[in-house]
Amino acid sequence: MPSLNVPFTEEEMEGVRAAAAAEGKSLKQYLHDLGVREMQRKRFVSGAASWADKLRGEFDEAFPDEVPVSQRDRGTDAA
Repeated sequence: MPSLNVPFTEEEMEGVRAAAAAEGKSLKQYLHDLGVREMQRKRFVSGAASWADKLRGEFDEAFPDEVPVSQRDRGTDAA
């Protein structure tokens, strides 16, 4: 099975050990799960953005008075 040797500063390693202990995991399991969770998070965000893009036209038709965030005047505050 592939593995990695990842260097950390002493401060970083202390923080990673504390985070692993807070989750009740070994350092090895914590770092493994962290990488897997990040991969899953990116996949979820990509899917959610794709889903939103597919529905954008329907939303715009249903709410014609709504102004997209990208087109809002940045100089005014929300009411």
